[in-house]
Amino acid sequence: MDNLRAELHCHNEFSNFQLGVKETPYDCGITVQEQLEQAYKTKLDVLFITNHNTLDGYNQLLNYRENHEKLRNIHIYSGEEITTDQGIHVLAYGLNETINPGLSLEEILDIIRSQGAVSCAPHPFALNNGLREKSILCDLIEVFNSNNVDRYSNLRASYFAKTNNMIEVAGSDSHVVSTLGRCINVIDAENTLDGILRAMRKGKITINSVGYIACNEMIEHARYKIRNSKDDIMQYFQENHPHLTGICRFLIDAFESNPDSMVWRAVYRVAVHLTTKLSNKINFKNQDYNILYERNLRAILPMILI
Repeated sequence: MDNLRAELHCHNEFSNFQLGVKETPYDCGITVQEQLEQAYKTKLDVLFITNHNTLDGYNQLLNYRENHEKLRNIHIYSGEEITTDQGIHVLAYGLNETINPGLSLEEILDIIRSQGAVSCAPHPFALNNGLREKSILCDLIEVFNSNNVDRYSNLRASYFAKTNNMIEVAGSDSHVVSTLGRCINVIDAENTLDGILRAMRKGKITINSVGYIACNEMIEHARYKIRNSKDDIMQYFQENHPHLTGICRFLIDAFESNPDSMVWRAVYRVAVHLTTKLSNKINFKNQDYNILYERNLRAILPMILI
C-alpha cells in the first residue's frame, strides 16, 4: 500500500457551458496543460478531475500526460460534479459514463452505485448549492472546501461529519491554476482506481493539508467569468432584476477597466464579511436557508444587512 497524495475536487475548461441556465456559461479557464503542470508542481500522485455535469476533460488529461514523460507518475481518474433537479451538487469518483444533470438526488446516487463509483457531498453547507443534512446519504463528505471563505460553512460540515461518523475529505474546488492542490488528501491504497475506491469506502483516507483561496485568486476567477460571460450576466439581471441592471453594468465596466485596483480588494473583504455574517445565521442560528437556494435577492438582503 502507498500513501497517495490526492486532489479530489478540481475543474478545467471542459466545465464551461455545463452548469445550466442559472449560471454563467464560462466556469473555468484552466487548460489541460496548465492543470497537469500544476499537479506535477504540487507532487500529486492522484488527480480526480470533477468537471460540472460531464466527463469531458478526463481523456484529454490522459492523452496529454502520455505525451509528457515527467507527468507519467500522476494517475488521473474520472469524476463528475453533478447538479440535481434542485440545483444542488454531488461529486462522484470513478464513473464509467456521464450522469446527466437534472435528476433527483436519489436517482443520481443510485446511478453512482450502479457504476461502482463513490459519492461525496461537496461544500455541503455552502449557501446555495450544498446537500446539507442530506449529505448523510453519500459515502464521503467534504468538510473543507477552499472556496468556503465564510468559514462557517466548513465548520458546520465538520461538525455534521463528526456527529454522524462520516468519512471526511477536503476539496480545493480549483477554478484557477494556483489553487489546484490547495487541499491534499492522503489515501492508503495501491494506485489503481479499484484500490482507491475501496480505500475511500473503508475510510482509509485522511486530510493532509488545507488552505483557503486568496483574494487575488478569487479576483482572477471573477475576471475570467466576467470577461467571457458579461452579456449573459446582463441578460440575467434584465430578466430577473431589471431595476438593478444599470448598477450591474456600471460595476462590470468599472471592474474591467481596472480589476487590479485596491478598490476591488476592499469590495472582496466587505463581501467576505457579509457572507460570513449570513453563513453564521444560516448554519448556526437556524435561519431559513431555502431563501438562498431560491436566490430571492429581496429576501436575502435583509438577512445580510440586519
